[in-house]
Amino acid sequence: MSEPTTFPGADAAERAAAMLTAAGMPRMAARVMMALVGSPDEGYSAAELADRLGVSAAAVSGAVRYLQTIHIVHRLSRAGDRRDRYDLIDDGWHSVLTANAPLYAMLADLIDAVADENADAPQSTERAREMSAFFRFFAERMPAFLDEWDAERRVKSGSDQASGTSVVPS
Repeated sequence: MSEPTTFPGADAAERAAAMLTAAGMPRMAARVMMALVGSPDEGYSAAELADRLGVSAAAVSGAVRYLQTIHIVHRLSRAGDRRDRYDLIDDGWHSVLTANAPLYAMLADLIDAVADENADAPQSTERAREMSAFFRFFAERMPAFLDEWDAERRVKSGSDQASGTSVVPS
């Protein structure tokens, strides 16, 4: 492992990665994702990510695999380049939330089933019902929230195009 190479935005990316780690994301996956936020347009190879972060290629490989499974990162193949490159999926968070929205309602149903079978523990049952209600609320509100975001992006994209700035939503 080498010392991390300095890149524009590296300090902010490391702080953001630390926040994501504190929120439960695996540390190396958070660091790789945040490095990709500031990637060149052609993305990074695994070796470039390892160099940027001062870690082994194996650590990057595991993090990239994790980020691919949650549909945040994708592999880019370039003609004439033997190495794969990686970059963030355009609008990846939107896709992740859209795909996971039905899971929250199913999770609520399963938590209710746990509560139903734990009637002899009223405090535990009450906590489970509250958790279930939260997940159900989240599942019901998520589609409207994502629609609102899409509308916001369309408005922003239209105002940027009017001012000569290019923003292309995916």
